[in-house]
Amino acid sequence: MDDPTNTPKSDAPGNAEKPVDDWVTGDERMTGAQASYLKTLSEEAGEDFDPDLTKAEASIRIDALQQKTGRGA
Repeated sequence: MDDPTNTPKSDAPGNAEKPVDDWVTGDERMTGAQASYLKTLSEEAGEDFDPDLTKAEASIRIDALQQKTGRGA
């Protein structure tokens, strides 16, 4: 039988584990989920929300605001 844990998908890192510079779609407009969460974090941090960020820029901004607001893991 084949080992189900030995598949290309199981070895591929998720986007959360991949550097944003390596994201294929990183230069696309941020997702609705990113925008919603980023808006919430921006409000909590007392900072402006930029609706024109890319997916990669939004991810970096979310990480920074999570640290600032204490929501980071």
